[in-house]
Amino acid sequence: MEALRDKGVVVTGAAGGIGRAIAEACVAAGARVVVTDLDAERLLATATDLGAYAVPSDVSTNDGIEAVIELTTAHLGGIDVWVGNAGIQGGLGLETPDETWQLAHDVNVMAHVRAARLLVPAWLESGGGRFVVTASAAGLLTMIGAAPYSVTKHAAVAFAEWLAATYGHRGIDVHCLCPQGVDTAIYRDAGAVQGLLAADGLLTPAEVAAALLEAIEQGRHQVLPHPQVRQYAIARATDTDAWLRGMQRLQGRYDAPPRTSEETR
Repeated sequence: MEALRDKGVVVTGAAGGIGRAIAEACVAAGARVVVTDLDAERLLATATDLGAYAVPSDVSTNDGIEAVIELTTAHLGGIDVWVGNAGIQGGLGLETPDETWQLAHDVNVMAHVRAARLLVPAWLESGGGRFVVTASAAGLLTMIGAAPYSVTKHAAVAFAEWLAATYGHRGIDVHCLCPQGVDTAIYRDAGAVQGLLAADGLLTPAEVAAALLEAIEQGRHQVLPHPQVRQYAIARATDTDAWLRGMQRLQGRYDAPPRTSEETR
């Protein structure tokens, strides 16, 4: 894949799940890959398996982002592609404390802002770069039972769109990855909502990574590994009230206590 061949690529949140799969796909495409994650032990194992270079770091902080960019630049000589994949669910509903909201905001939104702030000026001088935001279908729609995740992923989508609108004509390619149900830790921790997330098919991280690389090759901004999400987004935009009524019905199913065996006879 020429768009990635011999390019310097950073993938955040890459110890496992979608991040690891994207890193593996980039290595297979001929890229020189640096992986980063808060979980240093798993990250080092992933880097060894993939033939990548590991930079353990906390991308929820400005210092963490700066460290990744500095160490990656020293190792690779430069960064051509940034894949901001790190993300957390960050609590549930109104009971979620402020500090949990703040952490979700730092990981799911500000990590992208802080990375772009450091990378884009250099890319404009050098003639271009590529920035990937791993958001979620929740960022186009919403996610039942996960207010911080829904809100911050909406913000991540908005930032990706702003970045593309502002710098796309100056050689900065931006892609926004919005999967729905994927077999990752977030899905496995989703509890009763798992059935909703998997309703349109549960994808593997490798399938999501393949969708991203296809979008990069085709030059598409929005990446929807689950094609049904496009129709849901259209329905939400064209008749928001009807869409909300549908979401309320889903929430009602989520709120309802499970039926006992006696009740199902």
